[in-house]
Amino acid sequence: MLRIIVSGGGTGGHIYPAITILRAIQERDPGAEFLYVGTKHGLESDIVPKEGIPFATVELQGFERHFTLANVKRAGKALVGVARALRIVKKFRPNVVVGTGGYVCGPVLMAASLLGIPTLIQEQNVVPGITNRLLSHFVTKVAAGVPEAMKHFPPAKVTCTGNPIRRDVIEAARADGLKAFGLDGNRRTVLVSGGSRGARSINQAMIGVLKEAANHPGVQFLHVTGKLEYEDVMKRLADAGVDLKKHTHIQVKPYLYNMPQALAVADLAIFRAGAIGLAELMARGIPSILIPYPYAAENHQEHNARAVMAAGASRMILNKDLDAESLLKVLHELLDHPDELEKMAVASRALGKPEAAGEIADMAIGIAK
Repeated sequence: MLRIIVSGGGTGGHIYPAITILRAIQERDPGAEFLYVGTKHGLESDIVPKEGIPFATVELQGFERHFTLANVKRAGKALVGVARALRIVKKFRPNVVVGTGGYVCGPVLMAASLLGIPTLIQEQNVVPGITNRLLSHFVTKVAAGVPEAMKHFPPAKVTCTGNPIRRDVIEAARADGLKAFGLDGNRRTVLVSGGSRGARSINQAMIGVLKEAANHPGVQFLHVTGKLEYEDVMKRLADAGVDLKKHTHIQVKPYLYNMPQALAVADLAIFRAGAIGLAELMARGIPSILIPYPYAAENHQEHNARAVMAAGASRMILNKDLDAESLLKVLHELLDHPDELEKMAVASRALGKPEAAGEIADMAIGIAK
């Protein structure tokens, strides 16, 4: 019987790919046993148990990027974390260990490597973080999400698989999405999201965009603010004279639990440039205007965005340059020229790898003892 440890923590961008890979392995081997290793305080401690997946924790904190006394304490915790990871791995006796990122992966993958257990890293970004770059010298295989990432890893170990996409993102039907949101199938739809927690700079720029859009009902907007930003956005819209009850082609939501259906109706997206969000856009062939989060580790979101832009699938506005005027300018350039939007959609679809999760699952099974 195949026994597999999966580890990924901190953000949904690490957790959901891990669960997606796990489910793909499960489809291939329904009898496989799994253990998910994360941290007690990360999002995974809430998400993973709800998925019905056995869960164990290693207590760690990420390091700051300069010397501090806090880092000395965290180094001590890291050593304890490695010891804890060794105990977990020895007890579960996996055939293979798969890591999708987040600092919790470090001790788990290192423990497995020290015990001679096959290991696989799934790297999502164009520029990998330092943890994955270091681990790549110890693990068995690396599954790169994009071709540009491959140069950072030992050539004999790395394969470009694409990033794992939830099956419901791929299978969501446009007709179901239109019905779910009460949208008009004859109008183009712009989907706006700064991620699960929202993005203040995007939300503030959208006030001016939606103020103009209120008088142009030919394009409909679905704007997801993030829960913490929602009340502020609604107040700013009211102050700007935008009555959402009157302008029904504009919808503003704090959060979407049915993002796959939103992606199914989107003709254009305004997004951050996280690797998994981009992979979902490309799997659906959605052109985009990307505003990279400027404080991401290694500035990886800007690198992600530049790679997609170079392929002709997106436009990019740097966070420091973002305002209503700059965003409206790009929106008009695309929405007023349907041929350009269609070319970007074709380029986006060409970058998509909807079967990535299955390919990664096959890699993991292939290297398992």
